[in-house]
Amino acid sequence: MADTVVSGKELEAFVRQTVQKTMITDMHTHLYAPEFGSLLLWGIDELLTYHYLVAETLRWTEVDSPYEQFWSLSKSQQAEYIWRKLFLEHSPLSEAASGVLQVLHTMGLDVGSRDLNEYRKQWASRTPQQQIDAVFQLAGIRDVVMTNDPFDPNERELWLDGRGKEDPRFHAALRVDPLLNNWDTAVPELHRMGYQVEAAWTDQTIKETQRFLRDWVQRMDALYMAVSMPGDFRYPIEDHRARMIDEVMIPACQELGIPFALMIGVRRQVNPELRLAGDMSMLSDVSSVEALCRKYPQQKFLVTMLARENQHELAVLARKFRNLMVFGCWWFLNIGSIVKEMTAFRVELLGTSMIPQHSDARILEQLIYKWGHSREIIASVLTEKYSRLQRVGWTASREEIKRDVEDLLGNNFWRFVGKTIPGN
Repeated sequence: MADTVVSGKELEAFVRQTVQKTMITDMHTHLYAPEFGSLLLWGIDELLTYHYLVAETLRWTEVDSPYEQFWSLSKSQQAEYIWRKLFLEHSPLSEAASGVLQVLHTMGLDVGSRDLNEYRKQWASRTPQQQIDAVFQLAGIRDVVMTNDPFDPNERELWLDGRGKEDPRFHAALRVDPLLNNWDTAVPELHRMGYQVEAAWTDQTIKETQRFLRDWVQRMDALYMAVSMPGDFRYPIEDHRARMIDEVMIPACQELGIPFALMIGVRRQVNPELRLAGDMSMLSDVSSVEALCRKYPQQKFLVTMLARENQHELAVLARKFRNLMVFGCWWFLNIGSIVKEMTAFRVELLGTSMIPQHSDARILEQLIYKWGHSREIIASVLTEKYSRLQRVGWTASREEIKRDVEDLLGNNFWRFVGKTIPGN
């Protein structure tokens, strides 16, 4: 083959170059398009006050020091406190802290100066749109999928005003957590939005909740429906979640032709005083996903789990059900050592028929370090696997490697949601 990669050194260089240059579809983020205004979080103070760094910082305070002392500070004061604790008084070795430095370095700022105010000046000169353009270019991002919640009144009004879909690089995903996890609070919100539901599970409630889902998927042009579940989620059992899935979620997804994304394994508010930083991971039951895939073979499921202990079983399960797409190294799993482990055994079990990573980014600039690190790991894993093929005489061509990388970094997602691959 004319374009075959021959030597080991050529192979490694080509794989790394291909992974670095391939544009990414980030299929699950908490980012927002610029027209969402203050819902889009960006800038150095937002990076520093990310909940990962809040939890890490407060480990350096005395146990008898009230958490409220930190929360009473302004955003800029919190950022300065975190900068002092994690970057000046201690070395920033954690994934989240070193990631901030990677952002500064990639943006061309002088990391060695350790001058927070100087970094702030660099951000202050940019508009949100300019920063989005710059970050997408630096991170090699083609497009992202947002997490969109119509139960958030601020976001809801933007969608109702027709301002939710102006930037074509931002796609929507409908978040439905309140329907499954907080039905008592969802009912009055649905009433306020004009849907005639009751706390009791009636035929009218089922039809109106389905109508709500249809309306919002169509309004957003949502690519999939998503929910974050606690680790004690079980299916099938006789409870509200099972009824909601069987009688509302699955029928709506099938009618609309979209996947149902399940993110399983959260234990909320282990320490409420940490606020958003107070959540934790929890061991989950993979057999619940198995039951869903078996019961609904025509329904596509995007699934990620939060506990490390669940990852191998979930990957094995994906070998058994073609309607199951495992994705990403979610939340506490998105650290280098675990990303490498998960990426390697997923390739070993599933080949390239999975989605190795998503950023889960809440702050725009996190795309830079989260994807920068993941690209390095994905390239390393692929190089080792292609080298193994070479040793037995199977030499992958440049076009084959390019095809595989494009599948992993975007095309697998677009095929699974049944949409045209951007650029094709």
